[in-house]
This record gives sequence, structure tokens and C-alpha cells, in this order.
Amino acid sequence: MRSRRSFGRLATVVITGAIVFAGCTDSGSNDNQTSGGPESSEASDGGGHGGMEHPMDGGPAPEGMTPAEEPEFPVGTKVKLTADHMEGMEGATATISGAFDTTTYSVSFTPTDGGEPVTDHKWVVHEELENPGEPPLAEGTEVVITADHMAGMEGAEATIDSATEETVYMVDYEADGMMMTNHKWVVESEIEPIQ
Repeated sequence: MRSRRSFGRLATVVITGAIVFAGCTDSGSNDNQTSGGPESSEASDGGGHGGMEHPMDGGPAPEGMTPAEEPEFPVGTKVKLTADHMEGMEGATATISGAFDTTTYSVSFTPTDGGEPVTDHKWVVHEELENPGEPPLAEGTEVVITADHMAGMEGAEATIDSATEETVYMVDYEADGMMMTNHKWVVESEIEPIQ
């Protein structure tokens, strides 16, 4: 009788463990896919991206952007990222792939694809807004985003949370075994020289 109870308890523990483990694994759905293609990387919730994903290749800078004349970190410079916009970004070594002088904004928006609202998304540049007028735009200004950094962003109505005139950079870096190229954007205060 005692061995049956022990066996019953053991079976209960094993089954419960299997159920918990199954809940932690990928269900095989396409939840990790974005319009950027199957190769994407998930943003961390701490960076205001609401768990959304960025394509692995961010593509070229928008037309009309002015390259920075004397950036602190010229193109090709290896740097350390201090931003935590995405999983694996903070502390990563990166290579500067573009440096620009423009106004850069933190924005809040509801994705056009029905996703959860995104607050304090860093960053969108002035050239990625529809008919924005003269920079800098004031906090609370309502705009339409033309950037497609992540699914549901392009065409979304947004509110400006803050603006900065810091040099803004595109970077290439590796996170969680994936290489991100032309990631948009990090501002100068989110970058440190490699010691």
C-alpha cells in the first residue's frame, strides 16, 4: 500500500512538472514573426517597446537626414551600448553604422496591427514623422509615424513624450546570438567608449 502511495505522489509530481515545463516552451505559433521577416529580435519591456520586435536589418537611414559633421563616435567606431531598448542591448559591444544631426523623439503610440499600446518608445527621428513641421516638436504634439522599426508602427498615430538634439546613431551589434544591423536608434548619451 505504501509503495502505491509513493508511486502516486511521484506520478503527480512528474505530470505537474511536465505541464509547467510545457507552458514555458514555444508553442510553435508564429507569435515571434514580424513584418520584418522571420529574423527579428524582441524588444525588452523596459525600453518602451512593449515586447515588440525589430527586424534584424534596420535598412538605410531615412532620406533627407544630415550626417553628423564631427560626431563623438564616427562611423566604424566600436562602442559599448548603455541603452536597454531591446533584450541583450545593454552592455553590448556595437559598431557605429551611421551618425546624424537631427531631432530625436520618444513617442507613445498604439500599433496599427492591434498590438498593445507602446509608451516612451525610444527613438523616432524627425524625418520619420509625417509632415512634422519645424523641429523640435513640443511634448504632447500628436504625429503620425512613417518609420517601420517594428510591426504596427508605420502609420500609427503617436504623441511626443520628449525630444533631444543629441547626435543620433545607427548601430550594428550582436545580442543573444543574433546580429542586428543598422539598428535605429541610439542617442549619444546611450553610448560609451570601449575602455
